[in-house]
Amino acid sequence: MILIVDSGSTKCDWIVVDHKGVQLQEKIRTKGLNPAILKEKKLKKIIRKSDELMDLKNQVTHVFFYGAGCGTEQPKAMLANVLQLIFLNAIIEVQEDTMAAVRATINTDDEAAVVCIMGTGSNCSYYDGKRLHQRVISLGYTLMDDASGNYYGKKLIKDYYYNSMPEDIKVAFEDRYNLEADYIKYNLYKQPNPNAYLATFAEFMFLNKDSKYIKKLIKNGIRQFVKNMIFQYKEEIKTVPVHFAGSIAFFSETEIKEVGEELGFIVGNFERRPIEGLVAYHTKNL
Repeated sequence: MILIVDSGSTKCDWIVVDHKGVQLQEKIRTKGLNPAILKEKKLKKIIRKSDELMDLKNQVTHVFFYGAGCGTEQPKAMLANVLQLIFLNAIIEVQEDTMAAVRATINTDDEAAVVCIMGTGSNCSYYDGKRLHQRVISLGYTLMDDASGNYYGKKLIKDYYYNSMPEDIKVAFEDRYNLEADYIKYNLYKQPNPNAYLATFAEFMFLNKDSKYIKKLIKNGIRQFVKNMIFQYKEEIKTVPVHFAGSIAFFSETEIKEVGEELGFIVGNFERRPIEGLVAYHTKNL
């Protein structure tokens, strides 16, 4: 029995398949398991809270985990240890979420491409057909994550408080969210996963995409991401496509294509949830 796992900071999807790739039960969902943000104790608690995972733990032979926060060795090793302590009979493999995006978006196993993630967080790498190359180490939501859910959440809240929103958008924003200063500060500074909290505001953009203000906000974030991240691979994007994974990318497809034409790169595939493509990859490569 194989577990294939795709985790962001907000949520984590677990698919259970047999060695032929046949899905054995409904997808299991837990809270996100980002080891760069959550402590070991919290990671264990989230997994053990799932009755479905606990019922399967002794039958699992492989865990292929892809997640946000797994791009540096220390958090990656901590999460691998947590998984090994729970799934005692399993071979554990932990990869950064970018590799999930690569395997889910490329057209063939050896296709070279620049692959981007725009979900709760954001990232960008070059896959040469065999290996992943990352020229920027992500420092997370506080300093980086351009064009991500948490980036747009911050922008919306700041524009609201700086009175830079059009009045109709401001009223709609007030109607949808609790924007009291104390409530926002409590969630940002006293609760776990402030990046995931910020990302909850990003949905507002896609409910109001007919607004010129929103359209400009989305495209400015994408331009910033392109200049800071995609343009790290200026030579590569002359000849390879740029693929995108994640919900923010999926719902911003039109804007990404417009920016791609404006800034001169080839926009490739879009995958909202990479996990489906990972099932075929792993059952083929066991």
